[in-house]
Formats: sequence, structure tokens, C-alpha cells
Amino acid sequence: MVRMTRRRGVLGAMGVLGAVGAGLALVVTTAVGGAVVLDNRAAGRVPEQYRDLVVSSAATCQGLPASVLAAQLAQESGWDPRAVSPKGARGIAQFMPATWKAHGIDGNGDGRVDIWDPADAIPSAARFNCLLLDEVDAVPGDRLSLMLAAYNAGPTSVRRAGGVPDFPETRGYVSSILRRAGTEPFASLG
Repeated sequence: MVRMTRRRGVLGAMGVLGAVGAGLALVVTTAVGGAVVLDNRAAGRVPEQYRDLVVSSAATCQGLPASVLAAQLAQESGWDPRAVSPKGARGIAQFMPATWKAHGIDGNGDGRVDIWDPADAIPSAARFNCLLLDEVDAVPGDRLSLMLAAYNAGPTSVRRAGGVPDFPETRGYVSSILRRAGTEPFASLG
């Protein structure tokens, strides 16, 4: 059961982590009535330990601004490399296991392809976004919007719709990330 309420600027929830990317504090109510408060102020900033990795990873993909990659990571996980969504997406870039298996890379050269390691997941997200840019290249519209929509809803949905699909979740996802990418500290990443 999931119940969400807004009280005094805090979102109360039972077993839901999806609001983490919205930049809100999240209260997760446990089955025995306890509560854990996760402070998601990190989603509104770019943690110093990831700045260079985000910039260098985005630089590997022509057409992917570092500001958009950073805003996407903030939206996806609130910069939490141990995040797990209710649908099973994992890590800082929130890859589904099958997508990770197909597209995860050993970004740091340690011989492992680790969904939980930001040094692998952030370059993998940039590479996957680059593949998505190519997948939706023939679709009319803003390339970044189409790429983000493909990340959220899949490239087939974007191609079938001839643009960003008319799914409220996908439209909100795209607009939220692009809005965040245009604000500081994201915009200064380029």
C-alpha cells in the first residue's frame, strides 16, 4: 500500500522512493510504524565527488550537455548510488537490471561492471543517453527532450508517438530535468 501526503513541506510515504528525484525530503514509514527521513537536498546540487566524472562522461557524447546528465542523475536517484526504485531500477543512474546487463560499462577500468559504482554507472548513463540520441535522431523535435523521453519511456514509444509520448510521467520527467539543467549549479557544468 502506498499513501502519499504533503505535510509542512515533507512528503509522507509508505515504501516509496520515487519522490526522491523531486528534491523533497522523504519520510518512509516502515511496516512496524517507524519512520526514516531521507533528506534529499542533494538532488538540488551536484556533489563535488561526482562533478568531474559527470563532465568527462558527458564529453564522450556529442549533443549531451553535462548539465542535462547531472540533472538526470539528480532526478533519478538524488545522487544516491545505493538507490533502488519500487520498480527495481538500481544505483545512481537507476538502470533496470536488463538494461544494465546490455549497456553497463567498466567506466573506471577495475575489471568490474558494477551498477552500484558511480564510476561505472555515470559513464554508462552517458553512453546509454548517446545511444538513445541516435535511436531518436529521425524523430522531429528537441533532441534532448526526445533522448530523455526515450530514457524514461523507451525509444520505441518515442518513435511511435513521433515525439515525446503523451504519458504524464514521461512529460513530467522531461520537463523537470530540462528545467533543473537550466538552473545553478547544473547550468554551469555546460
